[in-house]
Amino acid sequence: MSRIFWDTNLFIYFLEGNDEMSLSTKQLRRNMLARGDHLLTSTFTLGEILVKPLQAGDSARCGEYENVISSVALLLPFDAKAAWKYAAIRRDRSVRAPDAVQLACAATANVDLFVTNDRRLQGKQVDGIQFIVALDQVPI
Repeated sequence: MSRIFWDTNLFIYFLEGNDEMSLSTKQLRRNMLARGDHLLTSTFTLGEILVKPLQAGDSARCGEYENVISSVALLLPFDAKAAWKYAAIRRDRSVRAPDAVQLACAATANVDLFVTNDRRLQGKQVDGIQFIVALDQVPI
């Protein structure tokens, strides 16, 4: 059983797509359930997911997205402990602020795997995260 953090882009594929990326996230989720893995993400992910339906004035879709995410994943807060992790991560100026928020939340929760589709993050070393991999590189 592993603790696996999904970056925002995976939830976008999972919720909105009908393409190969969508199919990949759905297969990954099935594999995780079969293994008993725990899915984690941050409240930042929820905020990012809500932007598009909120811009469209679709409050029903906002509610659906919040319900899905909160029912399948543990939502991690960006709290004081995460703020300290964030500051340490941002010392590397190649990591953008939104990515550092996600990495800090994941690191605070001591995740085994951080899955993203942002190749710039793959292979980064962050204390509290065992591995950072792209969706097509997930070893499960």
